Amino acid sequence: MSFQTPITVKEAVDNVHAKKYLLPAIQRELVWDTLQIERLFDSLMRDYPVGSFLFWYVDKRKAHEFQFYEFIRDYHERDRKHNPKADVKGEDDITAILDGQQRLTALYIGLRGTYAYKEHMKRWDNPAAFPQRKLYLNLLKKYSNEEEIDLEYDFLFLTDKEAQEQRDDDHFWFRVGDILQFKTHYEVNTYLVKSGLMTMPEEVAVFANETLFNLFSVIHEERVINYFLEKGEELDKVLNIFVRVNSGGTPLSHSDLLLSIASASWRDRDAREEITGFVDEVNKVRNGFNFNKDFVLKTCLVLCDFSDIAFKVDNFNKRNMLSIEKQWEEITEAVRLTVNLVASYGYNRDTLVSTNALIPIAYYLFKNGSPHNFVYASEFKEDRSRVQKWLVASLLKRAFSGTPDNVLRPVRQVIDKNHDGFPLEQIVEEFRGKPKSITFNGDEIQNLFLYYYGSQYTFSTLAVLYPTLDFKNRFHLDHIHPRSSFKRRNLLKRGIPENNIGFYLNEVDYLANLQLLEGPENIEKRDKDFNVWLEQTYPTPQSRRDFMEKHYIPDVDLRLNNFEQFVAERKKLMTAKFENLLRL
Repeated sequence: MSFQTPITVKEAVDNVHAKKYLLPAIQRELVWDTLQIERLFDSLMRDYPVGSFLFWYVDKRKAHEFQFYEFIRDYHERDRKHNPKADVKGEDDITAILDGQQRLTALYIGLRGTYAYKEHMKRWDNPAAFPQRKLYLNLLKKYSNEEEIDLEYDFLFLTDKEAQEQRDDDHFWFRVGDILQFKTHYEVNTYLVKSGLMTMPEEVAVFANETLFNLFSVIHEERVINYFLEKGEELDKVLNIFVRVNSGGTPLSHSDLLLSIASASWRDRDAREEITGFVDEVNKVRNGFNFNKDFVLKTCLVLCDFSDIAFKVDNFNKRNMLSIEKQWEEITEAVRLTVNLVASYGYNRDTLVSTNALIPIAYYLFKNGSPHNFVYASEFKEDRSRVQKWLVASLLKRAFSGTPDNVLRPVRQVIDKNHDGFPLEQIVEEFRGKPKSITFNGDEIQNLFLYYYGSQYTFSTLAVLYPTLDFKNRFHLDHIHPRSSFKRRNLLKRGIPENNIGFYLNEVDYLANLQLLEGPENIEKRDKDFNVWLEQTYPTPQSRRDFMEKHYIPDVDLRLNNFEQFVAERKKLMTAKFENLLRL
């Protein structure tokens, strides 16, 4: 390993753009957010060291023995998170990045690329929720947010439209990538003049001048990219170096390390491509999930029956990695089937509060050969019901919080010995009386009524009440008595006594006023008084009785004026069902 002559940021970014710099398969993907990129550029402007880099030289004659990836150029949080595979069939030797990938990617995105992340409160499936942003620098003032005192320069990712609309006396947003178009100091000065920045008050003009010239200097002139070059071609040695040097910066997660070692160890498959591709696949099931490689890799450790399933270096040996590769098809089939099963219960990214709860289900299906028709065949109906009880109970009892391995290990042992049918009773007995028990006492059942509209656990709680519901159709979480009726003025108009209004306002969003209703039916119901809607939608006494029984609606006066009795009586009906299904 030898120290090389430093290069400029522009040279480094040009090499990334020309695909002269590539990433070995052991490298993780981009993990930096926009603030980390902004801080990196702030450090450059302040002449702070940005750390040394480690490059790996690979002779073109050996390049085909390894898998390489290109740098990501236009990051998109939903649609473009993975690095594309590189074509190494050319005539040039390869320079791969062992340390500094996050920083080089950040420099490239800041100068030549884009970063699209989801805007708050917009739906994940809405393309407009991910506007394309570029890095901008304010040429009029220093960074002024007191909460971020470690920043001096005002860098910010903005859309081009935002950059134009947000120009005012304190902001002139300069697109950072435009600095690459300037070749001389003369061009920098010309831009300042033509932009009218030199006609501003002297203090502002001086700051704009110094800031833009400083940016030009740190990108074009200063040799701030210090790097070492490793020329060894033994992958085990390179992997060792990679693990050690990546202990700083944004630390390698255990799953990053496992994926890196799998990438170096698998013989017939591209581990990185297989695992990240599979994560993308299962995240698209039904209404969408939020699985990550940690979930898939942890599932691999459990399903392969390794004695130790902890994410620690000792478990990341080549023998284990090859065992995972050998069983990869069976593992993915079990996980794929599990995700489809859980989706059939109505779960999605918003309601599945613990992905670890799926691992025992995947292990059970894995042990039984993952029958392809498990999700819908009548012969598995009872089995599906038992799995659902396990899932709901473990989620509501938060069994996997804290130290999930202490649950996964004993559950795996129980399933391994009893997998002719899903062993719900045996699992319950294994944990009975222990901190991770999945049985409910009376107080815990009453605590379920504390879940409210918007809580992640509310869906699981209601799912207990609808064990036979067919979730092929999309169900909405519905306020039985519409929320719009619970404004103080509306309640007073209805003659609700002032002393009772507090109860109404306190209970409107809680479990006793919530139900699961099919989407079209919920849309039709909207803000109608519940008693009126019920009689219009279900005009015969029998149809109304069927609806009320299905949704635990008490046989009382259903007008809003009787809300207190409605809540009290519905809690009794719901409690009886909870007692029946959750006592286990």
